[in-house]
Amino acid sequence: MNEKTLFGHPRGLFVLFFTEMWERFSYYGMRAILFLYLTKSATEGALGIPESEAGPIYGLYASSVYLLTLPGGWIADNILGQKKAIWWGGIVIMLGHIILAIPSSPTIFFLGLAFVAVGTGLLKANISSIVGELYPEGGARRDAAFSIFYMGINIGAFLGMFIVGYLGEKVNWHYGFGAAAFAMFFGLINFKLNGKYLSHVGEKPAKKGSFTFLYITIALLIFVSSLVVFDIVSGSSMANAMKYIIVSITILYFFFIGVIDQSLSIIEKKRVGVLFIFFIGAALFWSGFEQAATSLTTFADRHTDRVIMGWELPASWFQNANSFFILLFSAPIGALWVYLNRKNLNPSTPIKFGLGLFQMGFGFLIMYFAAKNVLDGSLAGVGWLTFTYMFHTLGELCLSPVGLSTYTKLAPKKYYSQMMGLWFVAAALGNLIAGLFAGNFTEGNVAEMPGLFLQVCLFGTGLGLLFIVFSKPIKSWMGGIE
Repeated sequence: MNEKTLFGHPRGLFVLFFTEMWERFSYYGMRAILFLYLTKSATEGALGIPESEAGPIYGLYASSVYLLTLPGGWIADNILGQKKAIWWGGIVIMLGHIILAIPSSPTIFFLGLAFVAVGTGLLKANISSIVGELYPEGGARRDAAFSIFYMGINIGAFLGMFIVGYLGEKVNWHYGFGAAAFAMFFGLINFKLNGKYLSHVGEKPAKKGSFTFLYITIALLIFVSSLVVFDIVSGSSMANAMKYIIVSITILYFFFIGVIDQSLSIIEKKRVGVLFIFFIGAALFWSGFEQAATSLTTFADRHTDRVIMGWELPASWFQNANSFFILLFSAPIGALWVYLNRKNLNPSTPIKFGLGLFQMGFGFLIMYFAAKNVLDGSLAGVGWLTFTYMFHTLGELCLSPVGLSTYTKLAPKKYYSQMMGLWFVAAALGNLIAGLFAGNFTEGNVAEMPGLFLQVCLFGTGLGLLFIVFSKPIKSWMGGIE
């Protein structure tokens, strides 16, 4: 098929680029102000929830966003197909942000968060799956495509955090949430008008699978979410329980695919084992990286001198340092991988994972010294957070787009979208841990900050070194796939 291309890539890539850009505008824009809205006082127009409870609530929401990609992938594989899953997911996301934009009770607000999480579960894994389908030949060109796609994510995040962050903190919280709804609307319009460039991918499956998994998952999630939404169980109690639920589901899922399913070859089973190892690395990486919306935003709000030329920057804007560095470094690093690949010097995926984890850990070493400097009651300069975000971004570029691409290459075909869902479950677990960790950052717990940051540093750098040391045996189980 002689398909027209744009900058050497299928035009469908750019349809997905702009759809994801607007969806990420809505997600990251709202995320930038969410923890602040949860913890600021009622006199400031917010909910006034204590950090010890707000952190776990945030973690439950953020983890649900990614955990729901697993049933979202199943629904696409067995019922809707990827394109319809993206469409309906976007609609549900938009409805969720509309609910958040209307001032109401905390119960209704949490219901809006549930809508956003369900919609993102349908959209997120499936849009990434279609990016992989556009490049059946694999190779460095697919990696470059994911880097371009990743740039779309971060353009959306950059714009979203600026606009939603400013509206939320400086004008009205609910105006910020409303801007996120408009962004998702624009994404839906783009996807609908330009869908012709995706006519050969993401179609409805010819055969429908068993509905047992779907029914059990939906029933469990409705039960769990209702306990928190209607204040039957505290967010902290449920978040702690969800840690074990997510870990148990993940282990059972990988065990079923990699051990029980006898239709897979030995090579495929080994690749599933490698994906499990990458899952562990990704989960720990995101548990540190996703402190951006919680503990690092708290540090920006309470312990950072944000006044520049007489104007105080919104605390949420510091999260935009990540998007800025992504836009600055993603193209050069993507080009670097292609160049090194031509020279047969491209680091293996396990080494890239190790570099990503190590840099995330090093970023928290910077925060350790920043926290030590504020123990005397002074404010930290903006450089501490800026350099932390720079190293976290470099780590993200080593791990995230490469890991996403690797999952599309190593996943058994019959579990393609579901394995993509599992990649995002790693982010779910990481976000949950990040939320629980943020519950320690109360105003009366300032003296503990350096030690808390140092813990993340040691875990990140330690696991990163393990990935690098054991890169050769991990690579050998990938069955020749780079």
